Amino acid sequence: MQVGNARYLKPEDVPEIVPVFPLTGGLLLPGAQLPLNIFEPRYLSMVDDALAGKRLIGIIQPALTAMTQEESPVAPQAPLSPIGGLGRLTSFAETGDGRYVISLTGICRFRLFEEASSNKVYRQFKIAPFAADLTTSEDDSQVNRPALLSAFKAYLKANKLEADWDSVERANNTTLVNSMSMMSPFSPAEKQALLEAPDLKTRAETLIAITEMVLARSSGDFDSVLQ
Repeated sequence: MQVGNARYLKPEDVPEIVPVFPLTGGLLLPGAQLPLNIFEPRYLSMVDDALAGKRLIGIIQPALTAMTQEESPVAPQAPLSPIGGLGRLTSFAETGDGRYVISLTGICRFRLFEEASSNKVYRQFKIAPFAADLTTSEDDSQVNRPALLSAFKAYLKANKLEADWDSVERANNTTLVNSMSMMSPFSPAEKQALLEAPDLKTRAETLIAITEMVLARSSGDFDSVLQ
């Protein structure tokens, strides 16, 4: 996997410990880009350290159970989801008012292990990267592109939204599936299901199914879809 000026070809190319940014609804998939507006002091410090180091940041959702509790899902010791996405900081800008505007490019998914002791104001964890994300190019020929585009068009129409169809039609299946998964305004649980899909074909099928259920709920036809 070539990301920016670095190559990540095997698990050993990924540090054992990485800083993590808990982000409800956040999703970072291999090869895709995630723009972020950073303003909290602890995460400004995280970006400073990433720029001075390996330029790696893990994006992970708070644990789904934590989101239903009164405690803030991004509290200092809040539990996190078991799987996240690792990204390389490939774009950085200062706004002049104390914020950073950055972009992370996805490298691989990772499994979260124990938290690392640290004197940093942000959290760091031991991780295990998904080796397959680094060593293989996903076969996107199995993606049902017509069904995917049909669901996308229906969603846009229902929500009175528009898309740059020239760009959509030029995108390969991998870019299309991963970009749509990241951009979709679905629930945290649905986003996590997309992240944890074992392969691109399954992720595309999950994306289509979720989109159809969301459209059915909005139209009142959800019961008929389940039958």
